[in-house]
Amino acid sequence: MKEISQELLDELLKDYESPKDLVGPDGLMKQLFGRLVETAAGAELTDHLGYEKGDVAGRGSGNSRNGTSPKTLITDHGEVPVAMPRDRNGSFEPKIVGKGETHFDGFDDKIISMYGGGMTYGEIRDHLADIYGVEVSKDFISRATDAVLADIKEWQSRPLDPCYPVVWIDALTVKIRTDGVVRNRPAYLVLGLNMEGRKESLGLWIGPGGESAKFWLKIFNDIRNRGTETVCVVCCDGLTALPEAIEAVYGDAWIQTCVVHLIRNSLKYVSYKDRRAVAKDLKPIYRAATEQAAETALVAFDKTWGAKYPMIGESWRTHWERFIPFLAFPEPIRKIVYTTNSIEAVNRQLRKIIKTRGHFPTEDAAMKLMWLALRNAEKKWTYPIKDWPAALHQFSIYFPDQIPLDL
Repeated sequence: MKEISQELLDELLKDYESPKDLVGPDGLMKQLFGRLVETAAGAELTDHLGYEKGDVAGRGSGNSRNGTSPKTLITDHGEVPVAMPRDRNGSFEPKIVGKGETHFDGFDDKIISMYGGGMTYGEIRDHLADIYGVEVSKDFISRATDAVLADIKEWQSRPLDPCYPVVWIDALTVKIRTDGVVRNRPAYLVLGLNMEGRKESLGLWIGPGGESAKFWLKIFNDIRNRGTETVCVVCCDGLTALPEAIEAVYGDAWIQTCVVHLIRNSLKYVSYKDRRAVAKDLKPIYRAATEQAAETALVAFDKTWGAKYPMIGESWRTHWERFIPFLAFPEPIRKIVYTTNSIEAVNRQLRKIIKTRGHFPTEDAAMKLMWLALRNAEKKWTYPIKDWPAALHQFSIYFPDQIPLDL
């Protein structure tokens, strides 16, 4: 596009005295924007008709200009009234601002950004009124944010990598109005550690009430159908029926119960005055060099605390087969797989935003907000985890069929 001449700028600003003259409610920017939209639409109509305004070539052409229609656009400059040209046949479709559109490109992005940052519809409405002097309804904001539903559908069906050395799974509870009643619904987030050592969200699903083996199976079949043939280690928090679903789809995967959750669950049984001592005596179990050393440490723990807190040792023995897999790994891999902290950090961000809502009117409304919050979190996942090359080499030794040594 041709550069704007200094002479034109001087002419436009010849009466300029203060910033209000430029960006105020009736300033030059607002007037100029409206005139530019009208002029662009007029040029489009000329192209549509095939002749200039007033040109005799238009006589008998079968179509002609037919005045204008008033429209108010919602823009960064506030509400801008424009007169949009129209043709007699009603076949003209302006591109600069389509029929039925009342907001200019870029304005929806601001609404979506504010919504994804945790602002409620009411807060967004007040913000737009304060900053831009624009009055919009909650329905308008809802329609603007609905634009991301197509993006969510595309994201949820996108192809995935063939192999993820580590997958983390966690769930959070979302209140959604269902059949006229607000119910607790589980939202499941699955993160993967890809072959470059970077975290990647594989999907987000809102399930029916309660945990279901059938629903878990649906999630893992979805991941496999999108191209992921191999998962080496799945770290999770003992979610009901999850191990069976993993084994049904990824039979060779190692399932690791989150050690941090085991510790937290153990301390729930302990009085405040004993917590520090109990936590210290649990360390030899999960920091053991080998599985045999961990068993010895559990026996020692029971000798000290078993009489007072028998449920702790019982809990560790119940989860023992899902606890011990990470003990086979060297330190670089243990740090990666022993906890779901990586995914819990993301879920904390989601919970922080969700709690301002109380409940959601629909499943789509909940998905919109969680996906936008997740997209914001992903912006920070730009670097591989620490010491990833060494860890990947170790993975290739433990899983030679899935991760070849000659990477």
